[in-house]
Amino acid sequence: MAHALDRSAPTLLRNADLDTPEIRQARVDLAACFRMAHRLGLHEGICNHLSFVVPGHDDLMLVNPYGLSFGEVTASRLLITDFHGNVVAGEGVPEATAFFIHARLHMKHPRAKAAFHTHMPNATALSMLEGQPLVWAGQTALKFYGRTLVDEDYNGLALDEREGDRIAASLGDADIVFMKNHGVMVVGPTISEAWDDLYYLERACEVQRLAMATGRTLKPVPDSVARLTYEQMREGDRESARLHLESVKRQLLKTDPDYVE
Repeated sequence: MAHALDRSAPTLLRNADLDTPEIRQARVDLAACFRMAHRLGLHEGICNHLSFVVPGHDDLMLVNPYGLSFGEVTASRLLITDFHGNVVAGEGVPEATAFFIHARLHMKHPRAKAAFHTHMPNATALSMLEGQPLVWAGQTALKFYGRTLVDEDYNGLALDEREGDRIAASLGDADIVFMKNHGVMVVGPTISEAWDDLYYLERACEVQRLAMATGRTLKPVPDSVARLTYEQMREGDRESARLHLESVKRQLLKTDPDYVE
């Protein structure tokens, strides 16, 4: 299912300008997201991808190399590529759809510093249904009230810039896109905020799926209460997300300490 990007040979490239403490921290934080996503089953083989605009370099992104599962990613194995598909640091090449989706999205939406695309099971299951995927019936779902859009126009694999541009355009002002018949895209201004949204989105979709499986009618929250709850959640969201990722890293240091390598 995955395709290597045909741009450069898989040789090790080093760039001393990209070894700053800020970039090193971004590598560690992003690698932690890969590892915890793997542990929680939010990945799919070697096909999904998480990216982050390189600190201090708005024309470069960190992304996982083609051929690694999320559970194999380490900080140093992440690639740095430009938005034309050239690898400027790291060994290997990005997966083709990772490049065409993520590079175009980062180019078109400077606010989207982090872009996490997965086929995580519950959110993807809801993206396969007619109508709006997420119902405002559970408290966790209200974290995303007014922040989601649906991309209805599935066109197969994103193997060219035209499809990448179309997916980028579908984002609009949203933070979460349910890509019908495909999966989800979560974007955020920081790695921790994108991780926090990815995690809680799957949890919200999971409990909705469980409720739907009973065959009983869902009870949505009134719009006024949904809006109020969303605003309450957003007040401390950035700090909560930061602490969430710090918790993830502490857990990984006990069980998967090699993620920082």
